[in-house]
Amino acid sequence: MLRSASVQIFRQLVRHRSTDANLILERSINRVQLLGRVGQDPVMRQVEGRNPVTIFSLATNEMWRSGDGETSSTGDVSQKTTWHRVSVFKPGLRDVAYHYVKKGSRILVEGKLDYGEYVDKNQVRRQATTIIADNIVFLSDNIRDRT
Repeated sequence: MLRSASVQIFRQLVRHRSTDANLILERSINRVQLLGRVGQDPVMRQVEGRNPVTIFSLATNEMWRSGDGETSSTGDVSQKTTWHRVSVFKPGLRDVAYHYVKKGSRILVEGKLDYGEYVDKNQVRRQATTIIADNIVFLSDNIRDRT
């Protein structure tokens, strides 16, 4: 009897210590910076019982030259465009993005990556990657603004 009682106490102690270990929080980083052009005018959506969100797409480009190295002026230039979905939940930033971000604008978006799932209109489960914006910097590339 004494042995079974000590085994039970030991199990509770181990269980207690393992739950305490789960409470230790480690620092981690989930940060993204994207510099590119807006692909569509933002839309604002609101799902029942949730705060509204402003959504737009952002294109980033990667360019490289094929040939005898990066410093060579010979070879073909190739480009890859990557499209990113940006969601803005922050109340003040959400409204600014909705009113001032326009298709073709050059902007810098800072935020974090978010992965999720949704069911499309054909009832197929899909995965989505979204940038949750914390900050948007509006950049001008208008020739009149450079002089």
